[in-house]
Amino acid sequence: MGKIHLAQINIGRMKAALEDPVMAGFVARLEDINALADRSDGFVWRLQGGEGNNTYLRPYDDERVIVNMSVWETIEQLRAFVYGCAHAEVLQQRRDWFEKFGGTTTALWWIPKGHVPSVDEAKKRLALLEAHGPTPFAFTFKTPFEAVIAPWPPAPTPTAPAGGTVQGIPRGTI
Repeated sequence: MGKIHLAQINIGRMKAALEDPVMAGFVARLEDINALADRSDGFVWRLQGGEGNNTYLRPYDDERVIVNMSVWETIEQLRAFVYGCAHAEVLQQRRDWFEKFGGTTTALWWIPKGHVPSVDEAKKRLALLEAHGPTPFAFTFKTPFEAVIAPWPPAPTPTAPAGGTVQGIPRGTI
């Protein structure tokens, strides 16, 4: 890809707190899946804290919504990780640990090589995808866009409709 990388965010609403036995299977797999990502072809970066994961972050008002972000060299390499290795097994079990979400949970977008997206930027990309569908600013595996960097932020910045929600999160929380 050269000078362009792919960023991704995905969010999920846990069925219970991480310490709850309901989440034990998810928590047990975190370290191995994160290590697998770190070793995967095309992996560049992932959001993490002092313990090597980002489960402590709560960027939404809902304490059970967690976020995952990463950067990859190409969309093909991210797709191979998501759907073609042990991560796919965890993905198949997601309903054991996460509630069905009422909106968009994943967004992809192109970034300049070396850029590390912030959680705020990623939340805005997810909100844009929710509000307008796939665009060069935020898209999906199903509807990808050419690897070019769209100027950011687009105008106007999307907001939830009055009294509405974005990704099932009440207005004003993104």
